[in-house]
Amino acid sequence: MLLQASSFFEMYADAPVTSIFMLRSQSGPAQLIRQEAFVTSPQVAVNEYVDGYGNLCQRLVIPGGTFTLESSVVAECSPTIDVYSDATYTPVEFLPDNVLQFLLPSRYCESDKVTDLATQITMGAAPGYAQVEAIRHWVHTHFTRQYGTTNSSTSALDVLQSKNGVCRDFTHAAIALCRNLDIPARMVVGYLHQLNPMDLHAWFEAFVGNRWYTFDALMPEPMGGRIIMAFGRDAADVAFASHFGNVQLQRMEVTVKEI
Repeated sequence: MLLQASSFFEMYADAPVTSIFMLRSQSGPAQLIRQEAFVTSPQVAVNEYVDGYGNLCQRLVIPGGTFTLESSVVAECSPTIDVYSDATYTPVEFLPDNVLQFLLPSRYCESDKVTDLATQITMGAAPGYAQVEAIRHWVHTHFTRQYGTTNSSTSALDVLQSKNGVCRDFTHAAIALCRNLDIPARMVVGYLHQLNPMDLHAWFEAFVGNRWYTFDALMPEPMGGRIIMAFGRDAADVAFASHFGNVQLQRMEVTVKEI
């Protein structure tokens, strides 16, 4: 399927602020980028670099006053995601070197502190994909999507207690539970077709059966139509915007449509 997606931001800063954005997608196994644009007003110099996870990052200085940024993309992606319930657990000694980092506890995913819950949720599930799906399903059925109940400091442990949050919170909880079982898990951010209400979205991938599989704890069933922007250990690695100063977000609009 061919998707057209865009994210528009209107911001205000009292003085110039250095910022890093992560809003451009790359072609890869899951998607082919046909067209894209990254436009600011007023026009400013943009320095793009690749971070340690292979994500494209845009570094710029937001000038004082009102500033707008729009990132748009046309991407060819799959209308479905791969599902393979028989994918087995990959022993740690056989994991690729670059996957090992996604086994460790991280800023928002305290995987070393959820052993009892991870064991309880996956009891009776075959090691591997079935365990991850049990975790995804548990988070989906026990959590409530509710804006304003969490913030930028809310971690997996916090949301496992409150069971309220948004997609990043659902994702952090699922990642922490997977890693506790020695299943590598990473956060993915981007666009999801037909997400309602529409927003930038977060989900996760787990490494089982010697490859990455997509899981989304917010959705009731597997859904394709995804445009990936970035991967990382958790939200600290894949923030859409990081400001090194005071910037007020005045308006944000996200659109995704099939063309």
